[in-house]
Amino acid sequence: MIDDTCVVRICEPQRRLELEAKADPFGAARIAMHLIPWAEHTLLQLDWHPLRGPGTRMHGLPVDYVVGIRNGAMLTKFARIAVREHNADTQDAPRPS
Repeated sequence: MIDDTCVVRICEPQRRLELEAKADPFGAARIAMHLIPWAEHTLLQLDWHPLRGPGTRMHGLPVDYVVGIRNGAMLTKFARIAVREHNADTQDAPRPS
């Protein structure tokens, strides 16, 4: 586990979220998430860019690989939350008579 913090830099509900993640001693990175309507679904586009620390000098294949693994785990958690929230909304919605 990394003791990190995130600061919201931009928030456009249901469209875009940009965070500045600080993870000492590794530095900080900007993480941008964009929701893109796709037919009856929604795509989540995730971009990141190192801002400070060793990641700025080591940006490339090895770091991208490790970050890709971490981002995959994060996206899996997001998916579980989204499904849980969707199911809760569906159960709370009034049913036609």
